[in-house]
Amino acid sequence: MAQTKTKPTQISVESFTDAVENPTRAADARTVCAMMERITGHEPKMWGPSIIGYSSYHYKYDSGHEGTMCRLGFSPRKAQLVLYALPDYMEGDEEAKRQADGEAELLLRLGKHKTGKCCLYINKLADVDMEVLEELTTHAWDWMNRRYPN
Repeated sequence: MAQTKTKPTQISVESFTDAVENPTRAADARTVCAMMERITGHEPKMWGPSIIGYSSYHYKYDSGHEGTMCRLGFSPRKAQLVLYALPDYMEGDEEAKRQADGEAELLLRLGKHKTGKCCLYINKLADVDMEVLEELTTHAWDWMNRRYPN
């Protein structure tokens, strides 16, 4: 069975964000970092070489693969800011489906962005409504805490 490569490291979050070459992306990373710390109540930690994460959870798939990952996180990638903040609501009950509908409405109001399975891609924070981004992030945090209670 393959081992999970993304694990907590001892890299300093501050030194990582300070090393981001694009000044806008670095400033955006500090803003998202502060927002996620406020929402989660957890200090950020580096997960692997490039993900800033908050808290953790243990998952196990039907295939038997299991591991630990940050509950909420983001990465100031070269091309875009990537937020790992779109939970997979499809594996859930009626409450999960209502949450997904609410998230879809928020994404319509967010501003310029793209989405992947569980990722939100933003070129720069100036392209989005920060209040909506904070609401989306809070929804994701709450969902992860319900789905994966400690």
